[in-house]
Amino acid sequence: MGNRKHKQNGRSKSEGQYLILPYSLLHHPAWRRLSGSAKSVFLELRSRFNGSNNGQLRLSLGEGAKLLGMSKTTIDRKFDELEEAGFIVKTKQGNWYGRKAHEWASTDIPCNGYPATRDWQNRWKEKPL
Repeated sequence: MGNRKHKQNGRSKSEGQYLILPYSLLHHPAWRRLSGSAKSVFLELRSRFNGSNNGQLRLSLGEGAKLLGMSKTTIDRKFDELEEAGFIVKTKQGNWYGRKAHEWASTDIPCNGYPATRDWQNRWKEKPL
């Protein structure tokens, strides 16, 4: 079974945080309709959630472009796609001159003491392929 060391709870000592995504999100038609690049942006943004900072998730266009191998324009369009589909909500407008990225909330997890809104479920309308 290899040289992996495990703690008493069965987890590997070398593994870090996990990104938990519910099946209700992953199996929803709205998620399946997203472009692959929008899913990449969502996962990168969502990976910045530390358990208490939803509503303050940041990913600048430049950082997103560098990490995901896309242009800044594409990253910006994918944020729009995710927001329109209801997977994220802008909570604070960024400032280009102040070099501050927008702040976002992911709608699949609670934010500031409020339950998850799961806006993608309410906004979903069947669209022809």
